[in-house]
Amino acid sequence: MAAAAGGTPNGRGALVVGGVAAVLASACCLGPLVLLTVGISGAWIVNLTALEPYRPFLIGIAAVALFFAARRIFRPAAACAPGEVCAVPRVRATYKVLFGLVVVLLLVAVGYPWVVPYFY
Repeated sequence: MAAAAGGTPNGRGALVVGGVAAVLASACCLGPLVLLTVGISGAWIVNLTALEPYRPFLIGIAAVALFFAARRIFRPAAACAPGEVCAVPRVRATYKVLFGLVVVLLLVAVGYPWVVPYFY
């Protein structure tokens, strides 16, 4: 995990790992669906499903990374020293927004198999 100015972890590294894993977990299935929805089609879209066998593993990585990121992001501001990045309200708000976006991506990846029949 990345360290703040004071040398303590701030949750940024876990948030990045969770985001990358969530994007990869949803790319195998959501990518082709989005492309088909906007009218882009072709046989090459089948190649986008190459990550499907790794989907459960990537979802697990994202969930674990988000757990560790949440422990750092949602801790009380009083737990941060005044000079640390986690004490800055703007940074805390940005991390919370990014955390929410990554959670939404993870929920899309998890819920995809149950929602996709309604689109085809």
